[in-house]
Amino acid sequence: MMNKVKEFVKKYWITACIYIGMFLLYKYMTDTGKANVYLFPNVDSIKKSFADNYLTMFINMFSSFQLLIPSILGALAVALSVGIFLGMNKRAREALHPIIYTISVIPSILLSPFALLLAPSFRAASIFLIVYATIWSTLFSTITGIMTIDKRYLDKAKTLEVHGFKKMVKVVLPAASPAILSGFVNSLRGSFVMLVYAEMYGAKYGMGFFVKKNAELGLYDKVWSGFLFMVVVLVLVMQFFEKLKNRLLKWTI
Repeated sequence: MMNKVKEFVKKYWITACIYIGMFLLYKYMTDTGKANVYLFPNVDSIKKSFADNYLTMFINMFSSFQLLIPSILGALAVALSVGIFLGMNKRAREALHPIIYTISVIPSILLSPFALLLAPSFRAASIFLIVYATIWSTLFSTITGIMTIDKRYLDKAKTLEVHGFKKMVKVVLPAASPAILSGFVNSLRGSFVMLVYAEMYGAKYGMGFFVKKNAELGLYDKVWSGFLFMVVVLVLVMQFFEKLKNRLLKWTI
Protein backbone atom coordinates (compact mmCIF):
# COMPACT_ATOMS: atom_id res chain seq x y z
CA MET A 1 0.00 0.00 0.00
CA MET A 2 2.77 2.43 0.93
CA ASN A 3 4.58 1.63 -2.31
CA LYS A 4 1.46 2.52 -4.30
CA VAL A 5 1.13 5.83 -2.40
CA LYS A 6 4.79 6.66 -3.03
CA GLU A 7 4.45 5.79 -6.70
CA PHE A 8 1.31 7.96 -6.97
CA VAL A 9 3.02 10.93 -5.28
CA LYS A 10 6.12 10.53 -7.43
CA LYS A 11 4.00 10.44 -10.58
CA TYR A 12 1.63 13.33 -9.83
CA TRP A 13 3.42 15.70 -7.45
CA ILE A 14 4.08 18.21 -10.24
CA THR A 15 0.42 18.06 -11.28
CA ALA A 16 -0.64 18.61 -7.67
CA CYS A 17 1.68 21.60 -7.36
CA ILE A 18 0.19 23.19 -10.48
CA TYR A 19 -3.36 22.75 -9.15
CA ILE A 20 -2.37 24.19 -5.77
CA GLY A 21 -0.68 27.12 -7.52
CA MET A 22 -3.83 27.80 -9.57
CA PHE A 23 -5.95 27.69 -6.42
CA LEU A 24 -3.64 30.05 -4.50
CA LEU A 25 -3.47 32.47 -7.44
CA TYR A 26 -7.28 32.57 -7.68
CA LYS A 27 -7.57 33.08 -3.92
CA TYR A 28 -5.00 35.86 -3.97
CA MET A 29 -6.62 37.66 -6.93
CA THR A 30 -10.10 37.52 -5.38
CA ASP A 31 -9.09 38.31 -1.78
CA THR A 32 -7.11 41.38 -2.85
CA GLY A 33 -9.81 42.63 -5.24
CA LYS A 34 -7.54 42.45 -8.30
CA ALA A 35 -10.04 40.20 -10.08
CA ASN A 36 -13.55 41.30 -11.05
CA VAL A 37 -15.51 40.70 -7.84
CA TYR A 38 -18.74 40.16 -9.79
CA LEU A 39 -17.44 37.47 -12.16
CA PHE A 40 -14.90 35.95 -9.77
CA PRO A 41 -16.35 35.51 -6.26
CA ASN A 42 -13.96 34.62 -3.47
CA VAL A 43 -13.30 31.05 -2.38
CA ASP A 44 -15.49 31.29 0.72
CA SER A 45 -18.49 32.34 -1.38
CA ILE A 46 -17.99 29.40 -3.72
CA LYS A 47 -17.65 26.98 -0.79
CA LYS A 48 -20.84 28.35 0.78
CA SER A 49 -22.67 28.08 -2.54
CA PHE A 50 -21.65 24.45 -2.88
CA ALA A 51 -22.73 23.69 0.70
CA ASP A 52 -26.12 25.30 0.03
CA ASN A 53 -26.72 23.71 -3.39
CA TYR A 54 -24.95 20.35 -3.46
CA LEU A 55 -28.22 18.39 -3.31
CA THR A 56 -29.54 20.35 -6.30
CA MET A 57 -26.27 19.70 -8.13
CA PHE A 58 -26.57 15.95 -7.59
CA ILE A 59 -30.17 16.00 -8.84
CA ASN A 60 -28.96 17.83 -11.95
CA MET A 61 -26.11 15.32 -12.32
CA PHE A 62 -28.55 12.38 -12.39
CA SER A 63 -30.69 14.27 -14.90
CA SER A 64 -27.61 14.70 -17.11
CA PHE A 65 -26.84 10.99 -16.85
CA GLN A 66 -30.39 10.17 -17.96
CA LEU A 67 -29.52 11.89 -21.24
CA LEU A 68 -25.89 10.83 -21.44
CA ILE A 69 -26.13 7.07 -20.79
CA PRO A 70 -28.75 6.15 -23.46
CA SER A 71 -27.00 8.49 -25.92
CA ILE A 72 -23.62 6.82 -25.39
CA LEU A 73 -25.12 3.32 -25.63
CA GLY A 74 -26.98 4.26 -28.81
CA ALA A 75 -23.91 5.82 -30.38
CA LEU A 76 -21.81 2.78 -29.47
CA ALA A 77 -24.36 0.36 -30.95
CA VAL A 78 -24.62 2.28 -34.23
CA ALA A 79 -20.86 2.86 -34.50
CA LEU A 80 -20.03 -0.81 -33.95
CA SER A 81 -22.73 -2.05 -36.32
CA VAL A 82 -21.79 0.28 -39.18
CA GLY A 83 -18.06 0.13 -38.44
CA ILE A 84 -17.93 -3.68 -38.44
CA PHE A 85 -19.96 -3.86 -41.66
CA LEU A 86 -17.73 -1.35 -43.47
CA GLY A 87 -14.54 -2.75 -42.00
CA MET A 88 -15.36 -6.26 -43.22
CA ASN A 89 -16.72 -5.27 -46.66
CA LYS A 90 -14.28 -3.50 -48.94
CA ARG A 91 -16.82 -2.73 -51.67
CA ALA A 92 -19.30 -1.19 -49.25
CA ARG A 93 -16.49 0.74 -47.55
CA GLU A 94 -15.29 2.24 -50.82
CA ALA A 95 -18.84 3.32 -51.72
CA LEU A 96 -20.04 4.61 -48.35
CA HIS A 97 -16.94 5.86 -46.54
CA PRO A 98 -16.77 9.19 -48.48
CA ILE A 99 -20.45 9.85 -47.69
CA ILE A 100 -20.02 9.07 -43.99
CA TYR A 101 -16.91 11.22 -43.86
CA THR A 102 -18.76 14.13 -45.48
CA ILE A 103 -21.58 13.90 -42.95
CA SER A 104 -19.15 13.59 -40.01
CA VAL A 105 -17.45 16.95 -40.68
CA ILE A 106 -20.73 18.86 -40.13
CA PRO A 107 -20.55 20.38 -36.62
CA SER A 108 -23.30 19.01 -34.41
CA ILE A 109 -24.09 22.50 -33.11
CA LEU A 110 -25.16 23.55 -36.61
CA LEU A 111 -27.77 20.79 -36.59
CA SER A 112 -29.25 21.83 -33.25
CA PRO A 113 -31.92 24.23 -34.70
CA PHE A 114 -33.19 21.48 -37.03
CA ALA A 115 -33.11 18.85 -34.27
CA LEU A 116 -35.03 21.07 -31.85
CA LEU A 117 -37.69 21.89 -34.46
CA LEU A 118 -38.11 18.43 -35.99
CA ALA A 119 -37.74 16.15 -32.97
CA PRO A 120 -40.93 15.24 -31.05
CA SER A 121 -39.42 16.39 -27.74
CA PHE A 122 -36.41 18.19 -26.35
CA ARG A 123 -35.13 14.90 -24.90
CA ALA A 124 -35.23 13.24 -28.32
CA ALA A 125 -33.43 16.21 -29.89
CA SER A 126 -30.78 16.16 -27.16
CA ILE A 127 -30.18 12.42 -27.53
CA PHE A 128 -29.85 12.81 -31.31
CA LEU A 129 -27.30 15.61 -30.96
CA ILE A 130 -25.25 13.76 -28.34
CA VAL A 131 -25.25 10.59 -30.45
CA TYR A 132 -24.22 12.61 -33.50
CA ALA A 133 -21.36 14.24 -31.59
CA THR A 134 -20.21 10.92 -30.11
CA ILE A 135 -20.49 8.42 -32.90
CA TRP A 136 -17.78 9.41 -35.38
CA SER A 137 -14.58 8.73 -33.47
CA THR A 138 -15.80 5.26 -32.47
CA LEU A 139 -17.07 4.52 -35.97
CA PHE A 140 -13.86 5.44 -37.77
CA SER A 141 -11.73 3.72 -35.13
CA THR A 142 -13.77 0.54 -35.61
CA ILE A 143 -13.27 0.64 -39.38
CA THR A 144 -9.55 1.32 -39.01
CA GLY A 145 -9.12 -1.30 -36.29
CA ILE A 146 -10.71 -4.02 -38.43
CA MET A 147 -8.83 -2.98 -41.58
CA THR A 148 -5.49 -3.15 -39.78
CA ILE A 149 -5.96 -6.59 -38.16
CA ASP A 150 -2.89 -8.74 -38.67
CA LYS A 151 -3.73 -11.05 -41.59
CA ARG A 152 -2.17 -13.96 -39.71
CA TYR A 153 -5.06 -13.92 -37.24
CA LEU A 154 -7.59 -14.23 -40.05
CA ASP A 155 -5.56 -16.96 -41.78
CA LYS A 156 -5.38 -18.98 -38.56
CA ALA A 157 -9.12 -18.55 -38.02
CA LYS A 158 -9.71 -19.82 -41.54
CA THR A 159 -7.41 -22.79 -40.95
CA LEU A 160 -9.29 -23.66 -37.75
CA GLU A 161 -12.58 -23.23 -39.65
CA VAL A 162 -13.76 -20.41 -37.40
CA HIS A 163 -16.44 -18.52 -39.31
CA GLY A 164 -19.41 -16.21 -38.91
CA PHE A 165 -20.39 -14.91 -35.50
CA LYS A 166 -17.75 -16.96 -33.70
CA LYS A 167 -15.03 -15.47 -35.88
CA MET A 168 -16.36 -11.98 -35.18
CA VAL A 169 -16.43 -12.47 -31.40
CA LYS A 170 -13.28 -14.55 -30.98
CA VAL A 171 -10.98 -13.00 -33.59
CA VAL A 172 -12.10 -9.76 -35.24
CA LEU A 173 -13.41 -7.75 -32.28
CA PRO A 174 -10.59 -8.71 -29.85
CA ALA A 175 -7.95 -7.85 -32.46
CA ALA A 176 -9.61 -4.52 -33.26
CA SER A 177 -10.51 -3.68 -29.65
CA PRO A 178 -7.49 -1.42 -28.90
CA ALA A 179 -8.50 0.92 -31.72
CA ILE A 180 -12.22 0.67 -30.94
CA LEU A 181 -11.85 1.41 -27.22
CA SER A 182 -9.42 4.28 -27.81
CA GLY A 183 -11.84 5.85 -30.27
CA PHE A 184 -14.73 5.36 -27.87
CA VAL A 185 -12.95 7.04 -24.95
CA ASN A 186 -11.96 9.96 -27.19
CA SER A 187 -15.55 10.30 -28.41
CA LEU A 188 -16.78 10.78 -24.84
CA ARG A 189 -15.34 14.30 -24.80
CA GLY A 190 -17.59 15.23 -27.69
CA SER A 191 -20.59 13.78 -25.89
CA PHE A 192 -19.90 15.93 -22.80
CA VAL A 193 -19.61 19.10 -24.89
CA MET A 194 -22.92 18.45 -26.64
CA LEU A 195 -24.60 17.39 -23.38
CA VAL A 196 -23.73 20.69 -21.74
CA TYR A 197 -24.73 22.65 -24.85
CA ALA A 198 -28.11 20.88 -25.06
CA GLU A 199 -28.85 21.45 -21.38
CA MET A 200 -27.95 25.11 -21.58
CA TYR A 201 -30.51 25.82 -24.28
CA GLY A 202 -33.71 24.02 -23.45
CA ALA A 203 -33.46 21.66 -20.49
CA LYS A 204 -35.16 22.15 -17.14
CA TYR A 205 -32.54 20.13 -15.26
CA GLY A 206 -28.93 19.13 -15.76
CA MET A 207 -25.42 20.28 -14.91
CA GLY A 208 -25.26 22.58 -17.92
CA PHE A 209 -28.70 24.00 -17.12
CA PHE A 210 -27.63 24.79 -13.54
CA VAL A 211 -24.62 26.80 -14.75
CA LYS A 212 -26.56 28.59 -17.51
CA LYS A 213 -29.51 29.51 -15.28
CA ASN A 214 -27.34 31.04 -12.56
CA ALA A 215 -25.19 32.87 -15.11
CA GLU A 216 -28.33 34.52 -16.48
CA LEU A 217 -29.32 35.51 -12.93
CA GLY A 218 -25.84 36.89 -12.24
CA LEU A 219 -25.24 34.45 -9.36
CA TYR A 220 -21.62 33.71 -10.15
CA ASP A 221 -20.87 31.99 -6.86
CA LYS A 222 -23.37 29.33 -7.98
CA VAL A 223 -21.95 29.41 -11.50
CA TRP A 224 -18.47 28.62 -10.21
CA SER A 225 -19.61 25.93 -7.77
CA GLY A 226 -21.71 24.31 -10.50
CA PHE A 227 -18.90 24.59 -13.03
CA LEU A 228 -16.33 23.00 -10.70
CA PHE A 229 -18.79 20.26 -9.72
CA MET A 230 -19.42 19.49 -13.39
CA VAL A 231 -15.69 19.36 -14.18
CA VAL A 232 -15.05 16.95 -11.30
CA VAL A 233 -17.94 14.68 -12.38
CA LEU A 234 -16.81 14.60 -16.02
CA VAL A 235 -13.18 13.93 -15.07
CA LEU A 236 -14.30 11.04 -12.84
CA VAL A 237 -16.41 9.61 -15.67
CA MET A 238 -13.49 9.87 -18.09
CA GLN A 239 -11.15 8.23 -15.57
CA PHE A 240 -13.64 5.40 -15.07
CA PHE A 241 -13.69 4.66 -18.79
CA GLU A 242 -9.90 5.01 -19.03
CA LYS A 243 -9.50 2.44 -16.24
CA LEU A 244 -12.07 0.18 -17.91
CA LYS A 245 -10.23 0.47 -21.23
CA ASN A 246 -6.89 -0.35 -19.60
CA ARG A 247 -8.41 -3.34 -17.82
CA LEU A 248 -9.96 -4.69 -21.02
CA LEU A 249 -6.70 -4.16 -22.88
CA LYS A 250 -4.36 -5.48 -20.18
CA TRP A 251 -3.19 -8.14 -22.65
CA THR A 252 -1.65 -5.45 -24.89
CA ILE A 253 1.67 -3.68 -24.39
